[in-house]
Amino acid sequence: MTADPGYYSIIDYTVDGPETQRELVEAFAEIQERWVRFYPGYRSARFLVSLDGTRVYNLVHWASEADFRHFEEVSDNEGRIAAIQSALDGLKGEAEPRMTGSPRYTVAREVGPGPRETGS
Repeated sequence: MTADPGYYSIIDYTVDGPETQRELVEAFAEIQERWVRFYPGYRSARFLVSLDGTRVYNLVHWASEADFRHFEEVSDNEGRIAAIQSALDGLKGEAEPRMTGSPRYTVAREVGPGPRETGS
């Protein structure tokens, strides 16, 4: 297995329970569908929720940093940001962003499945 050299934006929210997790995932999935998924280089958005009901991670995968930068340059950033704020304002519960700085990443290394190493 080789590391996917794609580019990622990882968005991290603390929430106040499983219901808010569900609401946030639905709202952010709709934002991906309406505002993001049709841009060149967009690969996917994955939503991970913690089992204790307190966190939501949104991993947005791009083919390259250049594709992401192009998206930022030509997309309706103002409209998308307003949609995100509207989604957050519409939650019944509380959600707080946990990102610091620019939440953007590339894969450094990946370890996939394989046989057990036999050591000496």
